Amino acid sequence: MKIAVLPGDGIGTEIVAEAVKVLKVLGLKFDMETALVGGAAYDAHGHPLPEATLKLAMDSDAVLFGAVGDWKYDKLDRPLRPEQAILGLRKNMGLFANFRPAICYEQLVGASSLKPELISGLDILIIRELTGDIYFGQPRGRRVATDGHFPGAEEAFDTMRYSKPEIERIAHVAFQAALKRKAAGKEGRVTSVDKANVLETFQFWKDVVSEVGKEYPDIALDHMYVDNAAMQLVKEPKRFDVVVTGNMFGDILSDEASMLTGSIGMLPSASLNSKNQGLFEPSHGSAPDIAGKGIANPLATILSAAMMLRFSLNQEAAAQRIEAAVQKVLAQGLRTGDIFSAGTTKVSTREMGDAVVKALG
Repeated sequence: MKIAVLPGDGIGTEIVAEAVKVLKVLGLKFDMETALVGGAAYDAHGHPLPEATLKLAMDSDAVLFGAVGDWKYDKLDRPLRPEQAILGLRKNMGLFANFRPAICYEQLVGASSLKPELISGLDILIIRELTGDIYFGQPRGRRVATDGHFPGAEEAFDTMRYSKPEIERIAHVAFQAALKRKAAGKEGRVTSVDKANVLETFQFWKDVVSEVGKEYPDIALDHMYVDNAAMQLVKEPKRFDVVVTGNMFGDILSDEASMLTGSIGMLPSASLNSKNQGLFEPSHGSAPDIAGKGIANPLATILSAAMMLRFSLNQEAAAQRIEAAVQKVLAQGLRTGDIFSAGTTKVSTREMGDAVVKALG
């Protein structure tokens, strides 16, 4: 089982170190190789995704990713900014399906900004299409550009597009996930989020998802405009089971959903291609303002490692061991600063990782 370890920038190095520590005590044989990515790679090699890093990722069974980005890179031409590394990995590896579970652990009900009765028992799976939409549509650019930063531009544009095969494959992923969840006792419902009332792209999305839905008669399908979905996530989040949507809407809604759980520091993610080769990362960013302080929450990254074991490495039992260890640590009252509350014990990034290792026995 070959794992490419790409810590990246900011707190990425700290949180990935804790996930690697957890993986090493499982008693499984991993071939883990670390490489630079993002701003760290730009500083060393002049590009956020060097050829050697891309080759390592392509040749691995899975990628454990930290986070990329820092304000100091904001003036770079867009193709050289750290964030382009993750887009490049998604495109080259064909990572079209992004799984973002939003689970509110009972021990963290008080950490959410919503009332306990709204989020107690929350278990949502957001599936975001990852390689199409406005992030990858062509052409893209600005008019009357004079250099890489377009200071003389009069307008800017990005093109939103989806093909039928792209929508069909992500819809199948969503319905199949709903089937598995239904078998485990969940509702068995897919909510497709669009903006079909004003965007032709998403009227097309809605039509295609509806056609695919006919192949899954045991799964309920409903459609919801993205603005209403954003409201319902706050008003009545437990009404959702599986949510499937496009790249941009999924980016926004999954971050909103993460805060229902108490902190984005608790939200893992998996990005998969058709071969179940995947990139696994926390849903949060590089947080350069707290980098090096030892206060970042590593649990989203540790839980992402569990998703890696489940989806790409076929190690379900090991994935469940990690998830159970995280719940045990939370039950012990250990908290990093983002989820700290009265009556709990504040710990550092490293101490949280050590606690998970200990809980694994």
